[in-house]
Amino acid sequence: MSDVKFSRWQGAPKLVDLDKLRWFGAFYVAEMRIRTMAKWWVTIVLNGFGNPVIYLLAIGIGVGTLVDANGGAEALGGFSYLQFLAPALLASAAMQSAMDETAFPTLRGFVWDKGFFALNATRLTGRQIAEGVLMGAYVRVILSIFFYELVLLAFNAIPLNMALPLFFSSFFAGLAWGSLILALSSNVVDDDGFISLIFRFVVMPMFLFSGTFYPLEQMPIYLQWIGWISPLWHATSLGRIMSLELSVEPWVWIMHLGFLALLAIIGRAIAFPTFERRLSK
Repeated sequence: MSDVKFSRWQGAPKLVDLDKLRWFGAFYVAEMRIRTMAKWWVTIVLNGFGNPVIYLLAIGIGVGTLVDANGGAEALGGFSYLQFLAPALLASAAMQSAMDETAFPTLRGFVWDKGFFALNATRLTGRQIAEGVLMGAYVRVILSIFFYELVLLAFNAIPLNMALPLFFSSFFAGLAWGSLILALSSNVVDDDGFISLIFRFVVMPMFLFSGTFYPLEQMPIYLQWIGWISPLWHATSLGRIMSLELSVEPWVWIMHLGFLALLAIIGRAIAFPTFERRLSK
């Protein structure tokens, strides 16, 4: 029986389209990541709707009512606190999703179950694997932004015509942050609280000191630099410019977009060679 099977064996090159794998390898990795995410779709959907509802009820409406009642609207340029807060929460959610889908899969692939080495044993290259992880993260970012915007629209925090511009500003934040986290995660050899350190010493200060809850200019000058180098502040500023229809000089647009693009390029420039180097050992 086994002789019959072997006699019909055509070999891997006839069973696998190598040209297709060469051109679309990253898409196969992204498909794997999306299938993995699909196992947790209930959690993703609940988080997608639950987090924004809690934030908007507690801070946007709860604290926002106090801010608006005490002259906060005047300090915010005539806008309600909820309108001011919405772009920051949206960008923050996009960045959180990007981090979830780049940090954990990368640590799993290199450290925990070493699945990347199994992928690399096929014709998939390290660059394709890294690109596929990023593409999977982009899908999660898009879903998070979509859920968040539905809640923001339900709370009347943003007008409908601003949903698309805010989508792009938040997506740029996820794109830049996801690339940076991929670069950092790909260099982790021994997971020794890496995720906890990033959350405590990078994500939390960035969330608090990037003009999320009040204008960055109202902070002490010695803390404003945190916002200047934070992708959250740049994405939030872009979102506020578009959603609140603020009039700014062209260089302001270039500065915010350029900074986010630069972070994305730097992250990929570090992550891709690191994937290739580690998987070649």
